[in-house]
Amino acid sequence: MKSDDVIVITGAAGFIGSFLVGHLNRMGFEKLILVDDFSVEKKKQNTEGKKYLLKVHREEFFTWAADNEFAISFVFHLGARTDTTEMDYNVHKKWNLDYSKEIWKLCSERSIPLVYASSAATYGNGEHGYNDDHDVVTKLAPLNPYGVSKNEFDIWALQQSQQPPFWAGLKFFNVYGPNEYHKARMASVIFHAYNSISTTGGTRLFRSHNPAYKDGEQIRDFIYVKDVVSICVWLIQHQPPSGIYNTGTGKARTFNDLVKAIFTALQLPENITYIDTPLDIRDKYQYFTEANMSKLHAAGYNKPFYSLEDGVAEYVKEYLVPGKYY
Repeated sequence: MKSDDVIVITGAAGFIGSFLVGHLNRMGFEKLILVDDFSVEKKKQNTEGKKYLLKVHREEFFTWAADNEFAISFVFHLGARTDTTEMDYNVHKKWNLDYSKEIWKLCSERSIPLVYASSAATYGNGEHGYNDDHDVVTKLAPLNPYGVSKNEFDIWALQQSQQPPFWAGLKFFNVYGPNEYHKARMASVIFHAYNSISTTGGTRLFRSHNPAYKDGEQIRDFIYVKDVVSICVWLIQHQPPSGIYNTGTGKARTFNDLVKAIFTALQLPENITYIDTPLDIRDKYQYFTEANMSKLHAAGYNKPFYSLEDGVAEYVKEYLVPGKYY
């Protein structure tokens, strides 16, 4: 990557996309094409102060790309409909499958390296484990339309004979960190728990409806957004074998651990109550996720991940408490 490279980031006003824009700015990259729906008022702070060439509305991007004079160097396709409670598959199909196919075709035709966002939601209940092997993709059974749409694109990508010169589909696990304030219900448990603790002194977690797990002992692979963008950039820089890569830490932790880390960061006593998991997501709830990170490590990525305690402490103290954005 060179400082004069023209880089496209879709979802650039969103959580991970805007963090990536800031990260690239700090690395010296300013020739960025930001793609998103910039009319969404609650996301405007995510692009304030960022350096870029121009913004392009997501609905106009392919027309712009056909007419523009820029030689695009790389594409980070992070834009998606991420609401796991949206049950209309057509919504997810439009943005997570059909739009992604057009991104893929553009990158293939112009020989542009591509990193795109898949999701750990593709793994469903984990019947086939959490291994990013290509031969398991068609066997997966996601629990909601969002996960289905992400898995359908992974399947489609693996079937294509015409491909970008390098591509990586990243199965994001539970990402948390600054710039997620606009995500409402879909923001991380850390964001919601912090807001509850700072106003009431306590927080609530979902009660377990699975006898194999105690309340609050549901287990997820939580990964700090700084580690996610580090992986995104490393993949473009080093371009190991193309394919699907897990993007987690490989070390699952409980939700109890998560909120206890918030109380510790705030130097407050623990105060946790448990409530029923909402009916609309109860039968689609993942009780355990843990990324097998051996493929990424074998490809050469060896930067240590933030521990849950260190990531939560930084997020709380440096961003949530002072109300800052990245």
